Amino acid sequence: MRAAVLERAGEGIRVWEDVAIAEPGIGQVRVRVSHCGVCHSDLSIADGVFPAPLPIVLGHEAAGVVDAIGPGVTGLTPGDAVVLTPAPPCGRCYWCVRGETALCVDALGIVTNTFADGTTGLSRGGAIVYRGLNVGAFAEYVVTTANGAVKVGRDVPLDVACVIGCAVQTGVGAVLNTARVPEGATVLVMGLGGIGLSTVQGARLAGAARIFASDPLPERRKAAETFGATDLLDPNAEDVAVRVREATGVGADFAFETAGRASLVSVGLAATRNGGTVVCVGAPPITEKIEIAPAALFTVSEKKLVGCILGSSNSLFEIPRLVALWRAGRLDLEGLITARRPLAEVDRALADLREGRGIRTVLEV
Repeated sequence: MRAAVLERAGEGIRVWEDVAIAEPGIGQVRVRVSHCGVCHSDLSIADGVFPAPLPIVLGHEAAGVVDAIGPGVTGLTPGDAVVLTPAPPCGRCYWCVRGETALCVDALGIVTNTFADGTTGLSRGGAIVYRGLNVGAFAEYVVTTANGAVKVGRDVPLDVACVIGCAVQTGVGAVLNTARVPEGATVLVMGLGGIGLSTVQGARLAGAARIFASDPLPERRKAAETFGATDLLDPNAEDVAVRVREATGVGADFAFETAGRASLVSVGLAATRNGGTVVCVGAPPITEKIEIAPAALFTVSEKKLVGCILGSSNSLFEIPRLVALWRAGRLDLEGLITARRPLAEVDRALADLREGRGIRTVLEV
């Protein structure tokens, strides 16, 4: 098959025409990818910020049509339209049975870039090719566990639905699942890319009374207003924490770091009220550290600092819920997509993301 492959970090991605993909095994399906969003996590691997085994097919925010099913698969048949997820729940492991499905053992593939048994189903000339972030969708086909492909209606446009796979699941889920923001709360969102704007939408869906949105790019702040932000902040021109505390009198109830910068976690801690919650949604470089100083003040303030992977989502529930909200006109997916490019232009899409141009680029595979 044709696939966009990263051979060396920092040296761009090339489209190979001869990547071999395995037939689906027990409990697996093969999906013909139609569209894939370009996420900042893909860029981090491409630039070497996140270490990953090479060569690797990136792309993890995708949708397509089931092409073939392996033995034991039920609920999916060839021709079904699906959204792929990087964290498919197995339903049986320690975390799944406790309702923490985003932490499923099968989701470890986000880090290992392989299936649980160490295979990938991808090769070239007999040598292994890795499946980026547990999906590997900058390619014509993907083989995944059956729970990694979530069926959606035939009326759902896949070029739009693909952004649910990562950006929307993560952002909306961070609000509804991780933080469980109650109606009437005050929320701060720092970073207004695809995940940040989805977080703004999640806060709106939760009924937040006031949504502060911070980003240095004016076009992204303007976009946040259309997605439901009530207060727009320019971190280059004002102290975000001071502004939020002054506006609320006590600080925000919740702050979400969605840009992948550890330094913004400190801003969130300063901006939240005593007893407030800071949610780490973005994925900062592994060399960055979160600093809490003074530690004693953090203790007595009873603030909470929590991590978040894929919006703490059970994708089998979350993807249909988000599709239903989109159908009801309560969730804007189309507004997140600011460019569409063919697979051959994946490097240009990554360059746009690197420079902060647009919000989400969707590759047409």
